[in-house]
Amino acid sequence: MWSECPRKHKLVYIDKLKGFTGNEYTAFGSSLHALCENAIQNLLQEPDYNEFFDLHFERELEQLGPDFEKRTELIEQMRDQAKIISPQILPEVSKRFGEFEVFSVEEKLYEKILDFSLDNLAFKGYIDLVLKTSDGKYHIIDWKTCSWGWDREKRSSKLITYQLTLYKNFFCQKHNIDPKLVETHFALLKRTAKKDNVEIFRVTSGPKKTKNAVDLLHKALINIDRKMYIKNRLSCRGCEFYKTKHCP
Repeated sequence: MWSECPRKHKLVYIDKLKGFTGNEYTAFGSSLHALCENAIQNLLQEPDYNEFFDLHFERELEQLGPDFEKRTELIEQMRDQAKIISPQILPEVSKRFGEFEVFSVEEKLYEKILDFSLDNLAFKGYIDLVLKTSDGKYHIIDWKTCSWGWDREKRSSKLITYQLTLYKNFFCQKHNIDPKLVETHFALLKRTAKKDNVEIFRVTSGPKKTKNAVDLLHKALINIDRKMYIKNRLSCRGCEFYKTKHCP
């Protein structure tokens, strides 16, 4: 968010103003994430997928609040889409990684940011899934719900893929693992695709990209510390604070 607009970052994370609070799409994504987490750990068997999703989905929708106007037709479409996606999750993971063991699920990162001018700062994040394969490699996976998929531009976007790069950097720091033994992947859960509703693709996170990602992190932290909250007018379109009293 800071890269998108430093002022928006201030309004949300420093001033604690409520911006976007969720909708049917975020409820769908959270529920499908929970299903993936339990299915991968074999805590949930395929016959129970639909019931599990529906219960979580209903709970997430309720948390949107009584004033949120739910779109009934969209919600029913999403229930049907989840029924198509869920049976494809484990087969796609097995196809992509072969034999594997689950190293961690929802692993919390809270690691000190090293070699940085500002003290006592930590990188906080949650890794959706880490698998370890028979060749000794670790695979960091982040589930992403979407409509039909991602185009080439989004797949290679620095600001999107840096998420995995930073996860890898601090995961290796936490466990003292050689970065050469860690690979990073996005797993797309596609609502409207006609086929291949689950797609896993690798994102390269080598030394140069890692340095660039960490440098951007340092730059953001320095500017936030200096209270440099410059508005990025190129990002005003679609911003919930645009032309409000908070950002006239």
